[in-house]
Amino acid sequence: MNYLAHLYLSGDDHKVMVGNFIGDHVKGRRFTRFAGGVQTGILLHRHIDTFTDNHPVVRESMALFREGYRRYAGVVCDIIYDHFLAAHWKDFSEKNLSDFVSHSHSVLMRHYFGLPLRVKQFLPFLIKSRRLENYQYFEGIEKTLRIMSANSSLPEETNFAMKRLESHYNELYDQFSRFMPEIAASAKAFLASPSAFVSFDHAVIS
Repeated sequence: MNYLAHLYLSGDDHKVMVGNFIGDHVKGRRFTRFAGGVQTGILLHRHIDTFTDNHPVVRESMALFREGYRRYAGVVCDIIYDHFLAAHWKDFSEKNLSDFVSHSHSVLMRHYFGLPLRVKQFLPFLIKSRRLENYQYFEGIEKTLRIMSANSSLPEETNFAMKRLESHYNELYDQFSRFMPEIAASAKAFLASPSAFVSFDHAVIS
């Protein structure tokens, strides 16, 4: 799951939202440097990633992109799943997508000075472009993939990814539809009792 899904799965706690958003940028024991709610969000992020990466339905989706992306196929699937969440937002939330994105931006900016440096660097651009909201459009997905391939180790196979998305759209949507209720239930259970899911060793090494 990518940024939109992580924010959505955070519930209503603002600090959990912040921690879940920055989770990729807080490694190992560094999560202990953050306050309780943000810590919970970081650990929730790790739980979501582990659950997602090991889910058989997600692995079906990843297989469709492995030819072009190899070990980065999961990264592409995260973005594709965010597309389906955005495109079918009304099925998952009573709040308007645009309003949710604006609210998320506001929460993140209120915590701006406590964010990791890398997040501080890209957050203004993410907000200005309304990237999370634009995940619902093919153009938004394409632009996101090109930005990521230019600024990370993600291979530049955007044309391949978009063709696969178009040609397997219904199959991918079916996979997302089967997976989303399970990750939503798992995230909710985690937030209800984080200690039941997180061991110290897992929290440190993830």
